[in-house]
Amino acid sequence: MENLSRRKALSLAVALGLAGVASPARAWASTGSATGAATVADAAAGTGPEWIWDAAADPLLASMLENGQVPAINTAWASWVNNNDPLPSGLPAEFAAYLQQVNRLPSWADPAKLTRAADFNRRRDTYLFVLYGLGSGIMSTVIPREARNVYWSAGGANMQDRAAKTFTFGYDLAQLGAFEPTGQFVVTANKTRVVHAAVRHLLPQSPHWKAVTDEAVPISAADILVTFHSLGTYVYRKLLDWNIPFPAADQEAFLHSWQVAIALLGVPDEYIPQTWAEAEKQAAQVLTPILTPTDEGIALAEDLLGLTAQVDLGVTRGFLNEFVRYVLSDQVGDWLGLKRDYVSAALIRTAWPAFILFREGLSPVAPAAFYMFDQFVRALAMLFLNKGSSATTTPITIPTGNRPG
Repeated sequence: MENLSRRKALSLAVALGLAGVASPARAWASTGSATGAATVADAAAGTGPEWIWDAAADPLLASMLENGQVPAINTAWASWVNNNDPLPSGLPAEFAAYLQQVNRLPSWADPAKLTRAADFNRRRDTYLFVLYGLGSGIMSTVIPREARNVYWSAGGANMQDRAAKTFTFGYDLAQLGAFEPTGQFVVTANKTRVVHAAVRHLLPQSPHWKAVTDEAVPISAADILVTFHSLGTYVYRKLLDWNIPFPAADQEAFLHSWQVAIALLGVPDEYIPQTWAEAEKQAAQVLTPILTPTDEGIALAEDLLGLTAQVDLGVTRGFLNEFVRYVLSDQVGDWLGLKRDYVSAALIRTAWPAFILFREGLSPVAPAAFYMFDQFVRALAMLFLNKGSSATTTPITIPTGNRPG
């Protein structure tokens, strides 16, 4: 049985374009981190990021929730959007002091790399929207802990709003000047970190979540790293597999933007991969082997794909199903019960590579489906930004409860 599981994990890793599976065990071994510090951790021994949550934010949010102060915080920080915005008035003093301490880039952040990453994101936004939206977004539904955490939290009951907030995180990260004073990502990341802390306090109070989870407390540093691999590491590998020009300097800058992003979410520096090789090695150990369907994940995937039907993407649901299969795998599509559309499958497998070649100036001939693909990507990019009504920001609010029973 163990060998069969290993073969399935290896097969899925190949389908997703990730590196070969080293071991199904959840081990965290690093020869280098974002700061260059080496670390070795083993979850079985009770060490490493699976046993790390957020010592700064967690007790603070527990106090804010228990004292009924969260609604006032949500009202006060609605106007706090840009990185250089002053902290709003009306925040509890203890909460304001916490934000004042964390609302800054890590000391090792490289402004030149972050600027290059922003330019790379602008040049590659077509592929990033597709891979983040239909690749990483749907992959999250077959990451059991993530799917169950999302489903049973308050956000799981309103997936349009939940998806908008998730999309805003990636959208703000990809914007020109994301980390500069006039950008929004540092604020977005710190609001997201606070939301994580609130969920850590709230979800253990849900009997529904407790009945299905294998965690006592959700969203450990390990869980955040798994999510990073389903986003950054997955996209990095797909861009290479699609033969999209990806110079070494762009690769390094793209990684650095993600290193800073997950540091802002509270992941200790020593567990943040220093290189893409290290990231792929870690992903092969802790992401690919755990992918599997759950009742919650199947429901979330249907919700997410159903949301796209609300906007005229110029495509059918069968096309969406097949694009998910194309960017993830047929195995994931089968897990989620995505009905086959073999005409769309043939179109995607022939026209999408031609679309890439034409967009990259590597072919003078535009595929017949060029316009359809172009409009599809544009509509997908805007879909979740504040329910399609805003191209600038989606309000992030702290929950005060879980999904209703």
